[in-house]
Amino acid sequence: MSEQQDRIFLSAPHMSGNEQTYIHEAFDQNWIAPLGNNVNALEEALAAYSGVEGAAVLSSGTAAIHLALRQLGVGEGDVVFCSSLTFVASANPILYQGARPVLVDSEPETWNMSPAALERALGDAEERGELPGAVIVVNLYGQSARMDALMEVCRGYGVPVIEDAAESLGSEYLGRKSGTFGDFGVFSFNGNKIITTSGGGALVSNDVEALDRTRFLATQAREPALHYQHSEVGYNYRMSNIVAGVGRGQLEVLDERVAQRRAVFARYYEALSGRPGVAFMPELEGSKSNRWLTALTVDPEKAGVSHLDIIEALGAENIEARPVWKSLHLQPLFEGVAYYPHEEGWSVSDELFRYGLCLPSSSSMTEGEQDRVIGVVEGLFE
Repeated sequence: MSEQQDRIFLSAPHMSGNEQTYIHEAFDQNWIAPLGNNVNALEEALAAYSGVEGAAVLSSGTAAIHLALRQLGVGEGDVVFCSSLTFVASANPILYQGARPVLVDSEPETWNMSPAALERALGDAEERGELPGAVIVVNLYGQSARMDALMEVCRGYGVPVIEDAAESLGSEYLGRKSGTFGDFGVFSFNGNKIITTSGGGALVSNDVEALDRTRFLATQAREPALHYQHSEVGYNYRMSNIVAGVGRGQLEVLDERVAQRRAVFARYYEALSGRPGVAFMPELEGSKSNRWLTALTVDPEKAGVSHLDIIEALGAENIEARPVWKSLHLQPLFEGVAYYPHEEGWSVSDELFRYGLCLPSSSSMTEGEQDRVIGVVEGLFE
């Protein structure tokens, strides 16, 4: 390894400089406990940005999926369909509710849920008389799924949709913001996301009554009484007023962060797309990905190197890179769960995991840092 250089992270937080203004405001008003002006303002700003009726900010994107399932009436023994190529947090709330996941493959055009596989899965479910209580569609690495086609399929069977846009805040599809196609949309503000509150998430919807109930469930389902009155199970899922202040400062620069991530992707693409065996994650026509992470596949038979060779070489130079998500149907946690591939005999998500990796994509990356990454990768090819 060459002389140790500063660490290049996969996706580092990038502050706007205005977060402290809202944090100080909370301190000045002594609104340190959960709820307060920052929470209210962040919800209003997020709804306005997304073009929906409302938003409820929560402790995590996982909490948002969980509360969406609660409100859709998903419970013990019910079935929920979910994208297989995703982080486990997309599906864990299904298990929280005692429901049974059915996992659906990706399509090559978006790397997201395959409408063809979903159609087969829903057709089989209808024949069995157990249509799912919900379908969780994930927008991977910032690229929107083919939401128009997926919504059409789900509407045809009368099945509600939760759009997991945890990785795609700021992305667009057919002129609409990501997260606004489903009955509920989910965002994440985890530390590695395009904007962050260090930890947090949100549920967005045009159903304002459902969002009011979300806030109720997220505050331990405390009923409006002088004493503490509870008639059903609730959760400690509300976002604090302090971290909501961070979110306000972050949301103000979201479009700028999208532009910066897209510029990072463009430099990688220009430098590496001509290499044999290299294929970057596509951007579907009519969509605009936030390019949260630059993802690509490397065919070792054509390239002469594998995605793991690249990750190892970058690691030796103090540069973080990761494989794409290991599909949920390949995880021990979901062993034996029903899985519908894109086509019979062709599992797209298996191929993406076998060949795919994510390069460092922070919006704060300098061109010099990106040149370090590109140099290591090009060195392997040469």
